[in-house]
Amino acid sequence: MSLDFYRQPVDLSDPGLYGPLFDNLPRGPAATAEVVQGLLIHEHVAPAYGVTLTQEQHAEAHLRSVSSMLQNIAAQHPAPLAEPRPPSARQTGVCRHFTLLQVAMLRSQGLPARARCGFGAYFEAGRFVDHWVTEYWNERENRWVTVDAQMDPLQRALFRIAFDPLDVPTGQFLVAGEAWSLCRAGKADPDAFGILDMHGLWFIASNVIRDLAALNNREMLPWDGWGAMVTDDRQIDLELIDGLAALTRTPDARFDELRAVYRDPRLAVPATVVNHVLGRPEAV
Repeated sequence: MSLDFYRQPVDLSDPGLYGPLFDNLPRGPAATAEVVQGLLIHEHVAPAYGVTLTQEQHAEAHLRSVSSMLQNIAAQHPAPLAEPRPPSARQTGVCRHFTLLQVAMLRSQGLPARARCGFGAYFEAGRFVDHWVTEYWNERENRWVTVDAQMDPLQRALFRIAFDPLDVPTGQFLVAGEAWSLCRAGKADPDAFGILDMHGLWFIASNVIRDLAALNNREMLPWDGWGAMVTDDRQIDLELIDGLAALTRTPDARFDELRAVYRDPRLAVPATVVNHVLGRPEAV
């Protein structure tokens, strides 16, 4: 069952020796989102909190595992996780870190949860910005619910978000496979998808692969590159990405196939990836 696959912290979402820090956390998506917001600060939104990050703090955004994040959090501020840290004392990360930490907390509470890679429509008018969110299984409603754990009250005001980030409406966040399919069908402009000066079909294709990895419990950094990821539209294996987009749009319907395709060496996260921000290979 796919729900069981997403019920336990594993690999990057495993808190390891720091698992006891999750004991006695408030339960559920809303409460864990609030806890995460008190622990992390977004690398590129820090100025809105009056924080100028040091070089060492910027480096924290390259931590991949929950255990390494918790190690750093505990070393900087040895208090219960539910105690909010001052913004200047929070662990630095990006949307993926907010997502993965919440996923780990929810899984530790026995709630199926997973990270999704795609694009948010609520950051810049007319654009879909590279973004990660949490999905958790709502048994009562029999559906996966999308949560943006990054959106605290300050950011909701900053980005003028009118919807509830604990249940992101359809269309406000597109998983990468949805974005790919819209662009391939001529219903959206690939250049509207990306971040900073990086955008286009190649960027979407890379996020499709990152989302596939996340659905297989390998939630990599947004700037990690490997395998079939390219930086030129002419180099994209269109047939491959078309198939992956269809799989990842409805991952539970073809879960065995989703797991099987991930064994393709072009798609599976290898022992070493390229950190494109730092411009170097890194062991993972």
